[in-house]
Amino acid sequence: MKRARVLHEGLPHYAFERDGQLVLDDARVVPFDAVEWLPPFEPTRKPRTILALGLNYADHARELAFKAPEEPLVFLKGENALTGHRQLTRRPAGVEFMHYECELVVIIGKPARKVKRDDAYGHVAGYTVANDYAIRDYLENWYRPNLRVKNRDATTPIGPWFVDAADIADPMNLALQTTVNGKVTQSGNTRDMVFDIPFLIEYFSSFMTLRPGDLILTGTPDGVVDCRPGDLVVTQIEGLGALHNTIA
Repeated sequence: MKRARVLHEGLPHYAFERDGQLVLDDARVVPFDAVEWLPPFEPTRKPRTILALGLNYADHARELAFKAPEEPLVFLKGENALTGHRQLTRRPAGVEFMHYECELVVIIGKPARKVKRDDAYGHVAGYTVANDYAIRDYLENWYRPNLRVKNRDATTPIGPWFVDAADIADPMNLALQTTVNGKVTQSGNTRDMVFDIPFLIEYFSSFMTLRPGDLILTGTPDGVVDCRPGDLVVTQIEGLGALHNTIA
């Protein structure tokens, strides 16, 4: 099942797609552009751990003139960085290079501590799409993205749908694609990750507890390009939907 979270007439709702229409949890059918799209999961009262992978596709590492890492390169994101489908993301004045990153997001469904890779998928609730923008002007070290690169408000659109894990037969074989103003600029497949989902869950849970609602952003393939104000950027993943975002 695919579900979203939206605001309609100022009130939050879960929403579902049925026969090409958007259906609210109170059974009303509304146009897709009549709602404000939110990140597709319930907000938490406790801090949500958001783990994001750098250079987790070998072709993207080559694109940036790096070797593929031998151990996951991971950084933390704050929840304030997240925004929804069809929202705006602002390009700071004066920057030279701001690019998208189409990423598969793993949503943890039950506590994971010292999980073996063979059991890893049992801890996954579902998947969604993220566009993890990076502002390269502010990068101090390719291996340690700083706060101004990856934690700016509303620089990580996510959604539109939360897709149940049971509905994705093989998350490690999904096509990814990004278009900018309708032109394909990035394409890849999750099978090309350096570290796959079971490895990442085993790795992270070996030293920290993953909680329900925690997110793992799994990195992006090569093909990133600079995005300018007015650009419509669409990041999409097979089976998960197309995430729209406009640069302001």
